Amino acid sequence: MLITIPDVFSAEEVTQARAALDAADWVDGKVTAGYQAQTVKENLQLPEGHPVAVKLGEMVLAALARSPLFMSAALPLRVFPPMFNRYTGGGHFGTHVDTAIRAMASTGQRIRTDVSATLFLSAPEEYDGGELLVEDTYGVHNVKLPAGHMVLYPSTSLHRVTPVTRGARVASFFWIQSMIRSDGDRTLLYDLDTAIQRLAKDVPGNPAGVQLTGVYHNLLRRWAEM
Repeated sequence: MLITIPDVFSAEEVTQARAALDAADWVDGKVTAGYQAQTVKENLQLPEGHPVAVKLGEMVLAALARSPLFMSAALPLRVFPPMFNRYTGGGHFGTHVDTAIRAMASTGQRIRTDVSATLFLSAPEEYDGGELLVEDTYGVHNVKLPAGHMVLYPSTSLHRVTPVTRGARVASFFWIQSMIRSDGDRTLLYDLDTAIQRLAKDVPGNPAGVQLTGVYHNLLRRWAEM
């Protein structure tokens, strides 16, 4: 399931984040790439543990906690501390799949990467290129969102970032270990949750809403890993 979550960051939060990131010292993005990804990755990153990354990462996590859509779509168990990257001057990231298990630099705790996230911090008109291309059984999806918007997609997907030929593409990226390992099962639960919310809005008090909510929670109880 690929889903766009609008306005994760407000315009004010985007401005605050960009001011801090534009003044930060960046390093070669290969420092966090796996063996295969190192051969196709050309971008800049803030080092894990960098004070700016830590502060802005906390802002991202707070924003996620305020987003019912994120909670419904990702069903998060653990979130990897948000990281930040910058593509400019032809920077790109060739086709790859995300590393399955990542260790948090601060604690050493490992998480399984079920869901990948990109929070765009540059407006589309600020740069040319830089599209996130995500492949699935239905083809290739082209993602280039307004600043403050975020996309979620399965970490199992092949994906790439096209070369940035003008300006700079700045974003936060991170991974989520979901309570629901299977993307197909997460999609079913998300669709069911969406239908329940629509029913509650369109037909308040309908007994079917209670029954469907019971089905949702019983499926969650059956499938969830804690």
